[in-house]
Amino acid sequence: MLSKIYSTMSKNVFYTIFLLAFSINGNAQYKEYKISANGDTINVINQAGQKLGKWVTEMGELRGEPGYVEEGVYKKGVKDGFWRKYTIEGDLLAVEHYILGGKDGLQQYFTFVGSLEREESWKGYNPDAPYDTIAVYGTGSGEIVDYKIVKAEPYSVKDGEWRYYDPNSGQILYTVIWERNNIKKPTPPSVEEVPAETGKPKKIDKTGEMLEWERKNKGKKKVMRDGSTGT
Repeated sequence: MLSKIYSTMSKNVFYTIFLLAFSINGNAQYKEYKISANGDTINVINQAGQKLGKWVTEMGELRGEPGYVEEGVYKKGVKDGFWRKYTIEGDLLAVEHYILGGKDGLQQYFTFVGSLEREESWKGYNPDAPYDTIAVYGTGSGEIVDYKIVKAEPYSVKDGEWRYYDPNSGQILYTVIWERNNIKKPTPPSVEEVPAETGKPKKIDKTGEMLEWERKNKGKKKVMRDGSTGT
């Protein structure tokens, strides 16, 4: 009976030592890492100084801005896949998607009480198309004389529809259409002119100078105000 107990204990000890040795050897390739509460290896930095795998980062309050926690995966030292941002209390603030460090696709942002605030559309670097074709222009002529194939660099541009919501009602206040960082279809009014609680343009109080300028130029066409007060 005792021999069986000792045999079982010996097997357990050997198994524990084996797992410990495996864990030490496995993490030896890391320059830095942390172990989460459930035993996962996170926040890994390899010997080359690159961030790898799952990361959980907490940022404290800074210059009056509240702190937050973000989590996601690093691949080859840059963000990749879905990343989520939370308040310190654990409320969801953002869901972002990355391809090799650049935002790609739909990004969503929420208020501190969980209401959808805006949705952004981005276009990221395509790892399946590692080369770009660029035009070569002639000297002084401005004409394309050749094309050159170069290695594409990771990038991220605003591309697609951006929606801004009233966090109280959930209704869309306005949208903006982007095409590779260029606004193609702005929907007035601008952000500053729309109070979230009404969704209506904010009334701007006119100064005496503005009213006087309008009185003098009433009925005139193609009048441009240059900022001078006149005499």
